[in-house]
Amino acid sequence: MKKIEVVSVNEIEVKPFVLNDFTQNEVSLVTEKKMTKKELKELAESLGLVYDDTHIVFAKKLFNAYLTGKR
Repeated sequence: MKKIEVVSVNEIEVKPFVLNDFTQNEVSLVTEKKMTKKELKELAESLGLVYDDTHIVFAKKLFNAYLTGKR
């Protein structure tokens, strides 16, 4: 059970809502990083996947297209 505390009107402090108190002053930039063949090969090896160069080229094109929003 929750405890409730009764206070008088004089004890309540009212402040205006200032939106800038809850937002960032600077916009953080999002950089787009393309996946390289080397990174894909290292990822496939770390996951224990069997691959050849055609798989890597296909995965690279697919992944980079997905990141750039081309659909």
